[in-house]
Amino acid sequence: ETTALGAAYAAGLAVGFWNDYDALRANWGRDREWKPKMDAKTREGLYSSWKKAVRRTFDWVD
Repeated sequence: ETTALGAAYAAGLAVGFWNDYDALRANWGRDREWKPKMDAKTREGLYSSWKKAVRRTFDWVD
């Protein structure tokens, strides 16, 4: 999970666990790579629907 890894790297740099960015680069390695397979038209349609759903929540109140 890259967010947790980034936080760990920042903390490690702050406390001196790693001396510099080169030490971080030596520690990092790619496990998997994600490549999108959805065509642009489908992706844009789904994204548009998602944005519409989000907009509808803006005026909700308890």
